[in-house]
Amino acid sequence: VAPFLLVVLQLAGPASAAALPVVINTWAFRKAAETAWRVLQSGGSELDAVERGCGQCEIDQCDGSVGYGGSPDESGETTLDAMIMDGNTMEVGAVADLRHVKNAIGVARKVIEYTKHTLLVGESASLFAVRMGFPYEDLTTQKSLSLYSKWLNQSCQPNYWKNVVPDSSTSCGPYKRPEKVTCKEQTISQRSVHNHDTIGMVVIGGSGTVASGTSTNGAVHKIPGRVGDSPIAGAGSYADSTAGGAAATGDGDIMMRFLPSYQAVEYMRMGTDPTAACQKVISRIQQYAPKFFGAVICANTTGSYGAACNKIPGFTQFHFMVSSPFLSQPTEQVVDCI
Repeated sequence: VAPFLLVVLQLAGPASAAALPVVINTWAFRKAAETAWRVLQSGGSELDAVERGCGQCEIDQCDGSVGYGGSPDESGETTLDAMIMDGNTMEVGAVADLRHVKNAIGVARKVIEYTKHTLLVGESASLFAVRMGFPYEDLTTQKSLSLYSKWLNQSCQPNYWKNVVPDSSTSCGPYKRPEKVTCKEQTISQRSVHNHDTIGMVVIGGSGTVASGTSTNGAVHKIPGRVGDSPIAGAGSYADSTAGGAAATGDGDIMMRFLPSYQAVEYMRMGTDPTAACQKVISRIQQYAPKFFGAVICANTTGSYGAACNKIPGFTQFHFMVSSPFLSQPTEQVVDCI
């Protein structure tokens, strides 16, 4: 039934105002979709829906890749990245390398509401969060400690270092720069594709107002201080109420270099169908990193939506959630990777 409804939605075309509102989010994070949709249906704003929807994933620790207790870095600590964007004002609130505070997207919302800044990072972002009333908590759990211990016991494999001594492919650090640099050809990463499952969400209200957001605990075993694409406007997500919204998930270190969410919105502004806009973004990254892991979701201000992903071994389809008046409930949908 869901694929048939998707076809109906696409055939309805730009003239179908009934396609709004729409909520679309990465992965099969159903509770996040249900929460965002419920907020909209109860009269909440698009920003409220994004904040609450992504916040639900932080509570649920979606896939271990969102929220506390997942993706420990090289020192065993879990840190969080998040952003939220208002497509009416183009304001963005974001936090990166956030420590000891669980509700990262909630803090990001406060950056919009109570500062003239866009992005706060590290321990200073945590101090800001505490001043905004968020509790200071330990983000470590038995699960994250177990993940960290297992990684140490397998000689810190895999990791994100290259061209260092000792050899990062066979042993733990501390690493340093060698006397003479010999750049080795990089092998295909051993890291699981599920080390990067950010929640990205786009909400378009009944009047076409757009908001977007992301939340993640980043890449597992990352080098401390690493920030990926998720909290970066135009990379992790982008919202513009004159065109649409997009959000990305996957290998942020590669994807952020191409500002895929911004690019997808610009394609939609030029009249490109959301599915085609997502595909064009993925194809652009493929030219430089053909084996990258990633996907993008797109929705325009008429309620049309789509998604695309890069086909690699172990990742041939991408699952995402959609809520709209055409669907009786938030529905998981699937797209074949290209």
